[in-house]
Amino acid sequence: MGNAVSQNPSATFDNESAHLLVQARGVTKSFGEGDTRIPVLKGVDLDVALGEVLLLVGPSGSGKTTLLSVIAGILESDEGEVKILGESILELSGSEKTRFRRDHLGFIFQQYHLLPTLTAVENAAVPLLIRGVPKQEAFAQAEAILGSMGMGGRLAALPSRLSGGEQQRVAIARALVGDPQLLLCDEPTANLDGETGHRIVQQLHDIGKQPDRGVIIVTHDTRIFEFGDRIVHMEDGRVDQIQQGQEEPV
Repeated sequence: MGNAVSQNPSATFDNESAHLLVQARGVTKSFGEGDTRIPVLKGVDLDVALGEVLLLVGPSGSGKTTLLSVIAGILESDEGEVKILGESILELSGSEKTRFRRDHLGFIFQQYHLLPTLTAVENAAVPLLIRGVPKQEAFAQAEAILGSMGMGGRLAALPSRLSGGEQQRVAIARALVGDPQLLLCDEPTANLDGETGHRIVQQLHDIGKQPDRGVIIVTHDTRIFEFGDRIVHMEDGRVDQIQQGQEEPV
């Protein structure tokens, strides 16, 4: 198989906004001040098309999770621009960002961030409850998604009674329950066995391939490379290279 790569994030897709779910231009981000300042993102350009599943890969510390957080509006960039569905995320107020994430984004956190006093089904239903969906309806939708992940017998368990893999599945269900247009995933298969991970990534892939949806997955898991339309390699805070899906990793 070939392994030709593109240095231009827009090389594969039309650069018109109508075809793009995400546009990031010149994104920089540093942490710390003065002599302790550490640049993490160094002018990142990235497009994600509607109907695309994009994988972000690279060594630890290359900026993958930081970029994901900037795209989601969780972190403020120092410079640059990020648009989702044509909306400039960095220009929104804090409350506007919260509403935008609620209505359009799903985020699978690497550390899960489950609420310890809520059961599995209650945690998964949180996005719907925040939107004002009636409790019975929200729980029914959460139960259906958890059931599809093999969690039907663990609905009433608190996070402290769940294994790492089970907690991860609850976190994934929580991200999916609101039917987001953009799904941002940080190492979604890290604590899953091969069979479960494959099944869940297939779900993520099926969502991302819908014409009005898209998925970005940060991963070190080479087993899921087959699911990516493009594999974006990051190195030292920059997009190093981009390869088409189904190619051998370089």
